Amino acid sequence: MTSLRHRFRNVVTSEEELRTVVGQPPERSVAKVIQIIDEYARRFIAHAPFVFVASAGADGMVDVSPKGDPVGFVKVLDDRTLAIPDRLGNRRLDTLRNVLINPNIGLIFVIPGVTYTLRVSGRAIIVRDLELRETLAVNQKLPDHVLVVDVLHVLSHCPKCMVRSGLWQPDAWPDTSGLPSFAEMLVAHGKLAQTVEEMQAIIDSGNRERLY
Repeated sequence: MTSLRHRFRNVVTSEEELRTVVGQPPERSVAKVIQIIDEYARRFIAHAPFVFVASAGADGMVDVSPKGDPVGFVKVLDDRTLAIPDRLGNRRLDTLRNVLINPNIGLIFVIPGVTYTLRVSGRAIIVRDLELRETLAVNQKLPDHVLVVDVLHVLSHCPKCMVRSGLWQPDAWPDTSGLPSFAEMLVAHGKLAQTVEEMQAIIDSGNRERLY
């Protein structure tokens, strides 16, 4: 961090400096934070097929993991509790390992075509209760683990970032012709012995056979 600061001349180090430039938030931005999953938050979560989950390990390193499933896959157990199924993946278990050490997590729920998002912060535990896992089954396949979140803060996030990015506007989407494939990145970053074609076949097989 020290070496990074040496690269720049004007580094902000206090909230006072931030406020001098930006000013204070309007009252509505402060008042919109609630401590429960109310009717409006429930309706948003019920329509969301995608959520970003942020967690941090013992060393403070922050990880953000995307989770996606059929619409409404995150279950509202009550107005203070959410349940997020952990589906088959790469077995890194970054989020779950972090939660074992540091229970604090943050969530951003995303709905395609909707320009605002829902942010939730809280503390999580990992559970394997059969009854709960059964309610989260897809194609009769149960998740091995469920991330259960004790909700502390809930707030809606304004549309500006979505509007600026043109995320839901196909005409604004970038040209991806020069984008490396997932297989190319895996082979390059992992220095793997497989060819890109072989890795692509592995990925395609996993997408067909290991979704649940």
